[in-house]
Amino acid sequence: MERTYNAPGAARYEALLFITAAIWGTGFVAQRLGMLDLGPFSYNAARFLVGSLALVPLLVARKASLSTVRAALVPGTAAGAVLAVAAGFQQSGLQYTSAGKAGFITGLYVVLVPIAAMVFGRRTPVRAWIGAACALAGLYVLSFSAPASINRGDALVLASAFFWTAHILVLDRWAAKVDPLALACVQFAVCSAICWGGAFATEAPSIADFRAAALPIAYGGLFSIGIAYTLQAVAQSKAHPARASIIMSLESPFAAFAGFLFLGERLGARELIGCAVMLGGTFIAQWPSKAREAPGDRR
Repeated sequence: MERTYNAPGAARYEALLFITAAIWGTGFVAQRLGMLDLGPFSYNAARFLVGSLALVPLLVARKASLSTVRAALVPGTAAGAVLAVAAGFQQSGLQYTSAGKAGFITGLYVVLVPIAAMVFGRRTPVRAWIGAACALAGLYVLSFSAPASINRGDALVLASAFFWTAHILVLDRWAAKVDPLALACVQFAVCSAICWGGAFATEAPSIADFRAAALPIAYGGLFSIGIAYTLQAVAQSKAHPARASIIMSLESPFAAFAGFLFLGERLGARELIGCAVMLGGTFIAQWPSKAREAPGDRR
């Protein structure tokens, strides 16, 4: 049976998605602040561990059985491995680029998902190609100050966008077959474990470093992962998927605004034009969409 969407009731759930986009956008600030004391692997390891633990009480409250958790182990491990790569590229890139630019470049995954879905035999509408062209044009204006030159951080965040896309496709493969909360908890735990390996191999973090970065870790783990994921899961059960996709894409301007407000980051006229073109491309790709997929949990 086709799901119906009640406009007055859906507005409440769309408001939750708006809050989710705001949390994820401002999360880029926490990610930058966290690296004042920690390396990329260490920060990701800590925040995804906190995020995973934050979901445990929800699983207990829902009385999730051991069989439910076991069913999520294989897909959660696959999703967590891809998530670790995506988050690693993004976090490393934030060492060299602004939170605002990172937010817009990461947002490319919204356009890339319907195109990449062709691999699984799904039709990619013309609007997705038009949106992708606009997004790529905006990326060029945003990140290339001269022909054949691109900021190192922008390149790393761009690489992460492709892995965020892969992560969403992995989730799409299994999300309907296992409990989504158990899947999220497992994937965050796996991602954290992989990042801990990278941290101890390349960064040698100390207890004092984690204490110094406690607030950015808490925000990145409790808010960006724990709270935002829960709000998204609740909201997307009732909100129209096309409108949900558009609302979630507002994460990018939230990132730019938060970078300006808390970090003093400023985008020049050329960069603002690039951001506007990228956001326009995202809207073109998503506005008429009737696909069941939504942007997916990517934090």
